[in-house]
Parts: sequence; C-alpha cells; structure tokens
Amino acid sequence: MLQTQASKGRRLPFIDFARGIVMAIMAWDHVSGFWNLYHRGGEGVMGRTNAVQNTTWFLARFVSHFCAPTFIFLAGTVLALSTIKRLDRGESQRDASLRMIKRGGVLLLLEIFVVTPAFGGSPLYFGVIACIGTCFIIFSAYRRLPVKLILLISIVIVLAHPYIDLGFIPADNPIGWYARVILHEPNYEWDPFTGLYPIFPWIGVMGLGWCFGMMLSGMTSSQIDGLKLPMVGAGCLSIALFFVVRWVNGYGNLLFRGRSLFDNMPLVDWLYVSKYPPSLAFLLLTLGGMSLFLALGLHLQSRPGFQNGITGVISTFGSNALFFYLTHLWLYRVRPGWMPSPVYFLDLQTTLVFWAVGLVVLWRLCLRYEKFKAAHRDSLLQYI
Repeated sequence: MLQTQASKGRRLPFIDFARGIVMAIMAWDHVSGFWNLYHRGGEGVMGRTNAVQNTTWFLARFVSHFCAPTFIFLAGTVLALSTIKRLDRGESQRDASLRMIKRGGVLLLLEIFVVTPAFGGSPLYFGVIACIGTCFIIFSAYRRLPVKLILLISIVIVLAHPYIDLGFIPADNPIGWYARVILHEPNYEWDPFTGLYPIFPWIGVMGLGWCFGMMLSGMTSSQIDGLKLPMVGAGCLSIALFFVVRWVNGYGNLLFRGRSLFDNMPLVDWLYVSKYPPSLAFLLLTLGGMSLFLALGLHLQSRPGFQNGITGVISTFGSNALFFYLTHLWLYRVRPGWMPSPVYFLDLQTTLVFWAVGLVVLWRLCLRYEKFKAAHRDSLLQYI
C-alpha cells in the first residue's frame, strides 16, 4: 500500500498536540495576569527590565515564554500545509493568496474587537493576533519566493534584527511612532499607538514555520515519524546554544545587555531574556522547547488512545487554537470590559485551581465549536 504525502489532506496530530500544550500554558499566563498582582509581563521591552517579586513568581511567568514562538512558528507551518492542500485540490494561486489576505484581515478585526477589549487596551494595540494577521497578508505574496530563499531570509531576520535601525522614520508624530512600533520597536509609551509584537523578527519565525510545513508536505507518513530523533536533537542543540549565548553575555541577549541584572536571584539572572522584541536567546530556548513538544507529539500520536484522555484534550485545544485563544480571554477575565482590574487578587494556589477548571470548560467549548464549524464549512468560521 502506497503511503500518501502529508499535503494530501492528512492531519498531523503531533502539530495539534504541540499547539495544545502551549495553549494551555498561555491560558495559565493570562488567568494569572488577570488575577495576580505579581504576575507581570514586559520582559525586556526595548531593553528595560521589570522588578521581579521572587523566583517562584518569575518562573510562573517564565513558562509562558514558549507560547508566542510556538504559536507563530506553527501558524506558518499550518498555513503552508493548508495552502499546499488547497493547491493540490485545484485552487488557483490567486485564490490561495486572496484567502491569506482574508484570513489576515479577519485576524486584524478580531484583535481590535475581541482581543484588545479583553486586556482593556487601545483598539490600535498591535498584539500577537494582529502580528500574525499582518504576516498572513505579507505571505500572500512572499510565499511565491523559493522555499530555500524564504528559509535564508528568515534566518537572517532572526539573527540580524537587533541591528535594525528605524531612525529614518520620524518618531515625533503618531504615524511615524506607530510605524516603528509595528515594525520593530514595541512599547506602551504613547497611547493609543502601542504594541508588543512587531513584524520583525516574528515574520522570520513564521517563515521558519512555513519552511517546516513545506518540508512536511513532501514527506510520507513514515518519513514524518522518523523525525522524532532529529527533532529531539534540534531541540537539545537549540537549548544548548541558548546557554552559550547567555554565557557569552553579549550579542543575542537583552538588546546586548547581559546578565548581572538580578544578582540576588542567579536563576532569574540566567533566564531573564528579552521577549519584546524577542532576542536570539529567547528564540533559541523557546523554539528548542517547541521542537521537544513536537517530538513528544510524534512519539505519542501512534499510540492507541492518543485522541482520548489528556492527550486528546490537549490535541483538541491545538486543533481549535484560535477559537481557544479568543474564548479563554473572556472566560478567565470574567468581569465587564469596562472594569480594568479585579476587585481582589488571588493567591497562586487558587489561581491554579481557577486555571484547571477553566481548561475543562474550554475543552467542552472547543468540542462544541469543532462540531459547529464542521456543519458550517462555508461560513466565516473557515477563517477562525
């Protein structure tokens, strides 16, 4: 019996599994951010540092670092796989590009009307969903480049983005300021022209994911299964390089600011990496972790009962990632949009219980949404 290629419509459960892991972690990040006084983000916003309460609270935030890189990388992977599948079914290149533009536009609208209100921010806030949407629109044309060239450009972007100089764009007017925020200078300094997920270097991360998806599209099932050890190796190598970059204590760190920021907390000192924009150290660690999540998914997906139990729940989160993202914000916020902060704050243990109960509710909602979406394939839900 001939083995089919991944591009012929075959689901890749290990991708859903890896996405599901980071969706659950992301839910923890946001429920804690909504209800905990000490759960602060803002790691390395343009080289600045936030006060850290203690190592426990730092690690409670730190685990969420794996979310955005995995989310964006695998968005590129799934975009490539779905595009190849549609082209194989006879869809034209023009229609494929228009679909990417529509998906990107929907994501931009969702950022404005669903995501930003949940955080109590400005409608102009350029967050992760807006970043992905913008990258989708760019990819409607960018994808026509040879895969090897996209790979090369993506690597260059990831490695060289700290050297980007936007000084030629005037920052003394809203348009110039906002352009710099969107391109490579995330900040909250001039409301409402704010954002934390600039196009550079995230489009490079999505480009790496696109190339990974293109590689998978040409592989048979057995070849994909054979990626387990290479992905473990790639993940371990990436994490090892993270420690090298941190040890060198220069390029690749917090906009070239090294360690010795928290002398009384040595673990925090090593793990405090720039997320806004993401440094090389940040991406080496998080994408290395993503590779291990993917390898674990590959290992588990061939086992009986993979779609049941906890692995089935996690995979359900991953296969409905955008719906999960949009829903979990308002589920965990559980307060009116006009109320910026809760009346009271929760301790760590209570927040963990709140998070776990919320995941059960989200699992049931994702199952219902999956059935509803399957029954309305030609609706706007195809873009969510």
